[in-house]
Amino acid sequence: MSEQQQEIVAGDGYAVGCLEALGQGPGFRKIRSGLGVTAFGINAIVMPPGYETGGHYHEEQEETYFVHAGRIAMTFGDGTTHELGPGGIARVDAHTVRAVKNVGEGEAVYVIAGGKDGYVGRDGRLVDGEGAPGR
Repeated sequence: MSEQQQEIVAGDGYAVGCLEALGQGPGFRKIRSGLGVTAFGINAIVMPPGYETGGHYHEEQEETYFVHAGRIAMTFGDGTTHELGPGGIARVDAHTVRAVKNVGEGEAVYVIAGGKDGYVGRDGRLVDGEGAPGR
């Protein structure tokens, strides 16, 4: 098995990398442009302890948030707040106001994927002669 990928490398129909290759310190990591994603928006956010975003919403894109590390609190337009830790997930409609705060003691890292116009469906196909993964 090879070592973990430490830089962005693009191949024939793929790209691999890591967050550190997309930037340093707190802030946005532009996964979409860094890896050449064209079907949807996707970014990672590295947030220092105690930092809080302002509330925002979108005109069209629904977003899904996935917490990779740390703890965040998401406050929604209806006034409710929900805390999410590593592995936590939230889906937010485009017009729903949301704000995020790092409520942990260290950095919080979360990934946001956004898009519109629906789900493609199950379109994966096995290569001839290949079995299901893990078999």
